[in-house]
Order: sequence, then C-alpha cells, then structure tokens
Amino acid sequence: MAQRTKAILLLLTLLLPLNGYGWGFFAHQRINRLAVFALPPEMIGFYKKHIRYITENAVNPDRRRYAVEGEAARHYIDLDVYGDSALYKLPRFWQQAVEQYTEDTLQAYGIVPWHISLMKYQLTQAFRERNLDRILRLSTEMGHYVADACVPLHTTQNYNGQFTGQRGIHAFWETRLPELFSDGYDFFVGQAMYIEQPQLWAWDLVASAHTALDSVLYFEKQLTQEFAEEKKYSFEVRNNLTTRVYSRAFSQAYSDKLSGQVERQMRRAIQTIASYWYTAWVDAGQPDLSTFPKALSAEAQQQLEMEKKEYETGAHKAREEGDT
Repeated sequence: MAQRTKAILLLLTLLLPLNGYGWGFFAHQRINRLAVFALPPEMIGFYKKHIRYITENAVNPDRRRYAVEGEAARHYIDLDVYGDSALYKLPRFWQQAVEQYTEDTLQAYGIVPWHISLMKYQLTQAFRERNLDRILRLSTEMGHYVADACVPLHTTQNYNGQFTGQRGIHAFWETRLPELFSDGYDFFVGQAMYIEQPQLWAWDLVASAHTALDSVLYFEKQLTQEFAEEKKYSFEVRNNLTTRVYSRAFSQAYSDKLSGQVERQMRRAIQTIASYWYTAWVDAGQPDLSTFPKALSAEAQQQLEMEKKEYETGAHKAREEGDT
C-alpha cells in the first residue's frame, strides 16, 4: 500500500509544471542584494542600511502579476513578434513606439525596456524629493525588471519552450541553474558607472539577452536527445512535496554547454542595477543620503502588508485556475 501511494505521488509530480516566471525568487533576491555592494561610497551606506528590504522585496513584481492588471507586460518583450529586424526597427522611446504600434500592441507583447526607462526617471524624482519610501520601492523593483531584461527567454514568444517541445526550459535556465551553481559564480562586478543614455542601455540589455536565445534553446534540445528521460529528470523534496526537477547531471551538462552564460547574465544584471541606481542619484544632484529619513513610513509598511495579502489571494486564485 505504501509503495502504491508513493507511486501515485511520483506520478502526480510528473504533472507539476516546470515553468517559472522571472529569475526565480532565489536569483532575484541574490541579484538585488549583490547590486548594493557595487555602489560607490556615497551610496553604499544608505543602501546597506536597507539591504533587507531591497533583498526580500525583490520578487514583489512577480507576486504582483496575479493581483495587478498590466503587470506581466513589464517583465518581457516578445521581439520575434515584430520580425527579424525588431532590434533595429523598434523605437527606443515610448511615445514613438505608441505612435507606430499602438499602446495595446506594445502591452500585449511586453514593454520591459521602456518600463526600465520610466522607473529610472521616477527614481531620480524620488531622490530629488528625498522620499525614502519611493526610493526603496523603486530601487527594489527596478532591480527586478533590469534582471528580467537580461534573461534570453524574456525576449521571445517561445518563453517556455512551448513551441519547440521544450516546456520547462524557462525555470530550468533562470532558476534551476542559479540554485545549483551560482555559489561558484564570480560576482565581483566592479563599481557602478554612470549611464549616459539610460533608455538605450535598457535596449542593450534586451539585445544582449536576445542574442543568447538560440544557444539557450539549441543546447537543451541537443542534450535531450542524448539523455534518457529518467536521466534528464530527478525528484527532490521541497516544502514536504516531492517535485520533479531537471537532474543534476543534465543541469551540469547544460551549464557546461552554455559556457558561463547564466553567470554572465547575472553579473550584467548586478552591475547594471547598481549603475541605474547611481545614475538616478547623480541626475538628482547627488543629494547627501545621510540626511534622508532613516526608516520607512508607517503608511509604506502598511502598504507592504496589504500587498502581501493581495499577492497571496491572487496566487491562490491563480492556482485554482491552473495558472501556475
């Protein structure tokens, strides 16, 4: 009886989805945290003081996708919808893009580079206004979107390999590999730099990620032909649930084929996040951060708690509807 129960449990876990959203909680939090240490002396003390907030709330945009309409589009851009020359023909500035394609079209296929530019502008304003609540919120969430722009699978309609028989590759690349191997990555990225053209830089992130897309898909498909099904996947217990995951052997082989690609993209995200924070601060006139408020307002704390409940309600609803 016990063996039969175990067999049923294993069979059910085969049905559990392997797809993810964003880098995964682990990677997003690590990227945001490490970005703090790339800041210059004038900023690092301020950000280190709030590093727990910046780390723990790094995943809020992913949680919010269940509760806030229009949130999902901020995480990606489906370049392939716009044709082979999308990287060259898409307008870099929002108003021009709206005039050419309409806002509905842009929202339908993702707006991540334009949204990063908007957040940089908003963060600059928050520094000028000495608004701690907004500085922390915008810094944290900008970190999330910048990191997402560095993910190759966030630049295509085939974001989870669903069109190429590779369903699950999304979480494999951006969650499984960092969880297994990022302790061995070199995260010393140097100090943040001033970004002369923030909007164009966001597009550089997307272009770099999109260029890596072919290898992300090709190597996984190649290895799938070499690994038997029972060798490609394994089972691990997470939160008291037996879950199907990509095996360590398959993950290692894939990581080797990618030749440090995930590490490079994480490093790029870390350095760029710190640079956007730094650029916003410089453009705000380099205010003395030691004179800013020391703690979140009671209103901001209450808002975080309220949003957390909304996220949980939204996630529960999504699970009931099968959207996980």
